[in-house]
Amino acid sequence: MHVALGGTFDPVHDGHIALFERAFELGDVTVGLTSDELAPKTRHVDRYVRPFEQRKADLEAELRPLAAEHDREFEVRKLDEPTGIATEPGFDILIVSPETKSGGERVNQIREDRGLKPLDIEVVEHISAEDGDRISSTRIVMGEIDRHGNLTPDREGRGRTPPGTEE
Repeated sequence: MHVALGGTFDPVHDGHIALFERAFELGDVTVGLTSDELAPKTRHVDRYVRPFEQRKADLEAELRPLAAEHDREFEVRKLDEPTGIATEPGFDILIVSPETKSGGERVNQIREDRGLKPLDIEVVEHISAEDGDRISSTRIVMGEIDRHGNLTPDREGRGRTPPGTEE
């Protein structure tokens, strides 16, 4: 099986690791990494995104041990359009997060229009941070949490009320 997934991955965090883990469980992996031109267009907020080559080097460093652990191959390719590599022949599975599932369905429509077999879409749920909200690169860049979802020292005690402690 050949698995595709894509994103900006700046910075890589535990939510991304969950996506990569699932991908390597299923097969060899090709990761589409947004180009410098595409990255700002895929952000939900306006924030700085590091250059492609820096993100690629960090991403490959994260992927190497996971690939080795699962005895899988991987490749990182530049994404110039949101539907990217997954619309090409040669893939069997697309890994998505809950908010990108509709993009996966759009990929399958494009594949169908091109006479290609649809991909199996595998949805990997978000990973929650210490405060119960999801881990995201934006929250990390904003200094709210670290890459593992731990609240940063200046944020501890803020945010959601822990379950069962509401008044």
